[in-house]
Amino acid sequence: MAEVSGMFTVQQTIGSVLCCKCGILMQPNAANMCAKCLRSEVDITEGLQKHVVIIHCPECDSYLQPPRSWIKAQLESKELLTFCIKRLKNLNKVKLMNAEFIWTEPHSKRIKVRLRVQKEVLNGAVLEQTYAVEYVVQDQMCESCSKVQANPDQWVAAVQLRQHVSHRRTFFYLEQLILKHEAANRAIKIQQLVQGIDFFFAHRSHALKFVDFVSRVVPVRSRNDNQLVSHDHKSNNFNYKYTFSVEISPICREDLICLPPKVAASLGNIGPLVICTKVSNNIALLDPFTLRHCFLDADQYWRASFKPLLSSRQLVEYVVLDVDVVSEEVNIGGSTYVLADTQVARVSDFGKNDTMFSVRTHLGHLLNSGDYALGYDLYGANSNDIELDKYKGLVLPEVILIKKSYEEKRQKKRGKPRSWKLKSLNMEVDNSGKGRDQEQKLNSEYEQFLRDLEENTDLRFNISLYRNKEYQRSEVTSIVDGEDVPSIPLEELLADLDLSDIDVEEDCILE
Repeated sequence: MAEVSGMFTVQQTIGSVLCCKCGILMQPNAANMCAKCLRSEVDITEGLQKHVVIIHCPECDSYLQPPRSWIKAQLESKELLTFCIKRLKNLNKVKLMNAEFIWTEPHSKRIKVRLRVQKEVLNGAVLEQTYAVEYVVQDQMCESCSKVQANPDQWVAAVQLRQHVSHRRTFFYLEQLILKHEAANRAIKIQQLVQGIDFFFAHRSHALKFVDFVSRVVPVRSRNDNQLVSHDHKSNNFNYKYTFSVEISPICREDLICLPPKVAASLGNIGPLVICTKVSNNIALLDPFTLRHCFLDADQYWRASFKPLLSSRQLVEYVVLDVDVVSEEVNIGGSTYVLADTQVARVSDFGKNDTMFSVRTHLGHLLNSGDYALGYDLYGANSNDIELDKYKGLVLPEVILIKKSYEEKRQKKRGKPRSWKLKSLNMEVDNSGKGRDQEQKLNSEYEQFLRDLEENTDLRFNISLYRNKEYQRSEVTSIVDGEDVPSIPLEELLADLDLSDIDVEEDCILE
């Protein structure tokens, strides 16, 4: 505007003065001293702690927060950095601008943190300075770990998880949920039994928190009891041992259920023959002939509990001869279903007879002619179910298909490692009365659980899957994987972090 009008303008310049100490040219400030002279005259870190001793428990990898609380933190984590800063006294006299770790040898028992602070000095001048704080790590076991070391059986509360079924698929799934959410970190001992799993805790509150977690992921009912261990008449102190008995619902995914008449009526006369499609804190039921569905919470189930008519151990393999789709796709709880009329035959009947079955199924979007499917053989089953006898005149279907089978295609990959793996809890296994047959059965059930994870996306949604370092993809594997065999994409896998691997990589970089 000034150039247009022809007015003379003066450019603004920043003035400079001489430092009152060394005489160099500098920008003016409140102290009239350069930064070097100001640091030589004033040390804003004076009076701040530069050496601190911290207590570390090597068993549970936690640090003592005085007076009695313990904080779990990994090396060079945000939690450990926050803990280290809070341990410093008189830090409120300065303004903290930044904090970061300085690398130290992992076995040196030293942790170094570099801090950058600001403080107003000499007539309002602001000085910024960086200094390092050294933390000396002293190992000392926390109260709970010392009790465990002194007497491993010195527990206060025990949680007994039980499920009255003939397989352990639910416990395999529950184990992965516990690992992902770190629900059993406070357990001092975990014992695997034939009937279930026992968790032992040093405090009653830890057991209550664990029971609450289990009730949020599976339908359970629980009861508790206590036993007096000792008491002091003078101080009126009582020591108890608490036991929590947690029973998991016997209804599992892929079970065939005959609903009691009252339950079926309360759910809108669904069924009565339904399939369990999902088990969380609710039980998802689906009518495979009409695609009607409903959900049962834990309270509704235990109010009128029932058992499955047939379980997954009784599945029979069928070959699909013909498929005729009769409905459009229906999305139920994130899963897609299509009604179809199919003609199937038992694989075991090939070469023996020409028995074929015409059934309606909810797997019309998956099955094609020539595919294999697993289902329940009601034609040759001998069912003695009380609830089924209550329905007079009910005509049972000959076959109910449950899922598509990939057994024939998996034969080519048998014995080859997977590209992923799962972690497991550190459990003590009770081998009393456990023979070779029992061990083979357990391995077979675990292999079936791994296959279910590959086939079902919803099942592995809440599970952490890790990359298998021993897996090497070959050309033969690529050809096999190219077929229609369910597998887990690499995008869903997590890297199994190991501090030793990081140390090796850093050593290679230094070399």
